[in-house]
Amino acid sequence: MNNLRGVYTIWYRDILRFWRDKMRMAGSMTLPLLFLFVFCTGLGSRLGSVTEGVDFGQFIFPGIIGMTVFMSSLAGGMSMVWDREFGFLKEVLVAPISRASVAVGKTLGAATVALLQGTIILLLGPVIGVSVTVWTALALLPLMALLSVCMGSLGVLLATRITSIEAFEAVMQMLMLPMMFLSGVFFPVQGLPSWMNVLVKINPVTYGIAPIRQVMLGTSPDSPYTINVLGHSMSVWDNVAVLGLFGVAMILLAMWSLSNQE
Repeated sequence: MNNLRGVYTIWYRDILRFWRDKMRMAGSMTLPLLFLFVFCTGLGSRLGSVTEGVDFGQFIFPGIIGMTVFMSSLAGGMSMVWDREFGFLKEVLVAPISRASVAVGKTLGAATVALLQGTIILLLGPVIGVSVTVWTALALLPLMALLSVCMGSLGVLLATRITSIEAFEAVMQMLMLPMMFLSGVFFPVQGLPSWMNVLVKINPVTYGIAPIRQVMLGTSPDSPYTINVLGHSMSVWDNVAVLGLFGVAMILLAMWSLSNQE
């Protein structure tokens, strides 16, 4: 019971900190909104169709949703680095709860914030001319939640090993842009150069972007936004399984890493 209460308290604290920091709320949405309106409404009509019946704006919209969730949840580990620098983490680690609970609470806090931001982008679909039905939105929410938990756990894992805010920010810059650009957010994942094809397929974010796009646009084995791994066309469930395994590995590693700290 103490562990569950600890998870809830840590989760609630991170949500409350985000809600009270209006500048952070506005700043974290600036880049996704810029991409949304520039690519979907500004350039979408000029770049033509990706496939028959799907223009570039419709193609990139699911990618921007996934990008928003990915970037926000991965950066959520920053709160743990802040807590360490200001001494709050030390107090939490000596509390009568398991350190695994701390890792889970931090992960869920980062994931919840990311899911809220992704939902805002999803709701803006009709504003930019992308139709989103209620059933599509309901199907997307679990996929967005899975992506946010997986990337949030990765962010927490990194935060357990990084001791300064400056170092964490540098690592985020080093990881975020390559993972974003090599995940299929902005381009189809088929017909790529061989070196880029390898990087795209070893990038875990790719398997979070793909099912979101598949649910919104549909999929077929020869679709340019279907991932082919060793000759196998990845379905929505295949992508979910890969991302889920990655998330389980990351949260277990985050729990282990935090439990082995002094």
